[in-house]
Amino acid sequence: MNYKEVAKRVADAVDKVNIIAAAHCATRLRLVVKDVKKIDQKALDNDPDLKGTFNANGQYQIIVGPGDVNGVYDEFVKLTGVKQASTDDLKQIAASSGKQNPLMALIKVLSDIFVPLIPALVAGGLLMALNNILTGAGMFGPKSLVEMFPQITGLAQMVNLMASAPFAFLPILIGITATRRFGGSEILGAAAGMMLVMPSLINGYSVAEAVASGKMPTWDLFGLHVAQAGYQGQVLPIIGVAFILANLEKFFHKHLKGAIDFTFTPMLSILITGFVTFIVVGPILRIVSNGITDSLTWLVTTFGFIGYAIFGSFYSAIVITGLHQSFPAIETQLLANISKTGGDFIFPIAASANVAQGAATFAIYFLAKGNTKLRALSSSAGASAMLGITEPALFGVNLKYKFPFFIALGASGVASLVMGLFHVMSSSLGPAGLIGFIAIPANKWIGFFIAITISFALSFVVTLMYGRSHMPSDSVSTDVDNTVVADQVSGFKVDAPVAGQLVDIKTVSDAVFSSGMMGEGVAIEPSGHEIIAPADGEITVAYATKHAYGLKTADGVEVLIHIGIDTVNLAGKGFESQVVQGQQVKKGDVLGTFDKQVISDAGYPFTTMVIVTNTKTFKTVVLNQPFGANVAPNDVIITAVPETAAQTAVTA
Repeated sequence: MNYKEVAKRVADAVDKVNIIAAAHCATRLRLVVKDVKKIDQKALDNDPDLKGTFNANGQYQIIVGPGDVNGVYDEFVKLTGVKQASTDDLKQIAASSGKQNPLMALIKVLSDIFVPLIPALVAGGLLMALNNILTGAGMFGPKSLVEMFPQITGLAQMVNLMASAPFAFLPILIGITATRRFGGSEILGAAAGMMLVMPSLINGYSVAEAVASGKMPTWDLFGLHVAQAGYQGQVLPIIGVAFILANLEKFFHKHLKGAIDFTFTPMLSILITGFVTFIVVGPILRIVSNGITDSLTWLVTTFGFIGYAIFGSFYSAIVITGLHQSFPAIETQLLANISKTGGDFIFPIAASANVAQGAATFAIYFLAKGNTKLRALSSSAGASAMLGITEPALFGVNLKYKFPFFIALGASGVASLVMGLFHVMSSSLGPAGLIGFIAIPANKWIGFFIAITISFALSFVVTLMYGRSHMPSDSVSTDVDNTVVADQVSGFKVDAPVAGQLVDIKTVSDAVFSSGMMGEGVAIEPSGHEIIAPADGEITVAYATKHAYGLKTADGVEVLIHIGIDTVNLAGKGFESQVVQGQQVKKGDVLGTFDKQVISDAGYPFTTMVIVTNTKTFKTVVLNQPFGANVAPNDVIITAVPETAAQTAVTA
């Protein structure tokens, strides 16, 4: 590749006066531009040295490929004189330049705050479901299990305590993730959260009653009476507190130096935040927070099953936009005030929508006769949707063919209407799919199962019937499934670079990898933390961010190992590298390590992609082991079959 010529073609297509800033990651140029409409998209699409483009989060991304993107970027900067930036800088530039939708920016903030909390919230939710089973009447008879078997009372009480903890002390958890998201110390964030749930305050669940009865205690601050109100179960107040705390901390770090900074910054940050919180921010955001939940509750109680149906008809469309990432904040608030709201109505609607999309995907499995790749994708994506994760089904199958997606929307609307007729609400968080009944009170199980059955049957049958005459012919193949074991495939072998479970790369959430733009390959959900050389060869990519490696094997196979999705934004945090570009390595050598906890805490998946980037130079690239298989670094997972070898396996 002639980097200078490619850079010139890109600059001409984008128009250098249209560029605000540029950065690059392991595979692509990332640009912030003034106007995407001014880009000559056709020229970029037809460029033989580029693998594709897409526009997301205010960044226009051009896929060049590992090893080459550095050279193209360097020439591009020289040619255009554009402002260079890190990927993190570019995110801020995109936001400040107004290229990112403000609503999407807000949702991204909420997502960054709540995604790390999901394990704790789901654990608490499932424990609530277990408590429902133990204490709910009508599930196994007219009496609850605790009433029938008094000896398990202690067990039920302990389960209830463990289930309640994440929600009762939710401000502490949010204080940690929100303060970190806003650039402050998460330990101070935790301290601020503790401040809001101190036992000496009136419990947040009793504040309204205390105010109404006139028994709310107050502090006298020079004649100003400040309510001693707690914030248990509240979401917005602690987010506001975290924002103020983080910015105060950054301010003091900037203006105080040395020992004075170390000693007084934490104290001043907490002190000022505390006064502002209890006097102004807390009361205002409590009103806003309660207003949101009251409005949603009013919507459901006023419009009933019609409101359910409307919401259900659009739920999966909302998932596509990413707006659903804000729902955990709302659901948490609904559940925290369950005595007032009655429960979470979003959960059963989400379950209806997810099952409908999964059923439509399963229908595609039966329509894709002989197309083993589509069948493998639709079966795994459909199963995932049934358990509450619909992105693989949506982006990998249903949106591709369009009609399954829209049929599933209709089925979800009908099923949600039924949920509304039975007034189904969840009493906890849980998996929004087939097994979601564990989060539903037992007396609502019948309505839940009727609605879920309707959702599945309607979506599956209509998609199957409609698809028989509208399924694109290129999606149906008469190929025979010739999947074989590794030792039957003739070609150049690539081992697993990390221990873990094989995953269909078409189901990962980064379009550059899932679409095959970079080449054929597979993804691994790592169980280990070491990246091992999968073959003898030369390191062609070893970035300072340490999140990706390129290896050209002795057989000429160019392999990209990309650890995580969007992990370039960590700027090397959580990664260690043992190699440099140009170094010769042997199969089994340690290339580097990564810390899964650091990556996960930052809100990024650590799914690792293994891709043959020069796929087109081979007859085919085959997958040697089935999806779901657990592999070790010495296991062959991919074979690149040269043009001279007979093809005896299905492409990966």
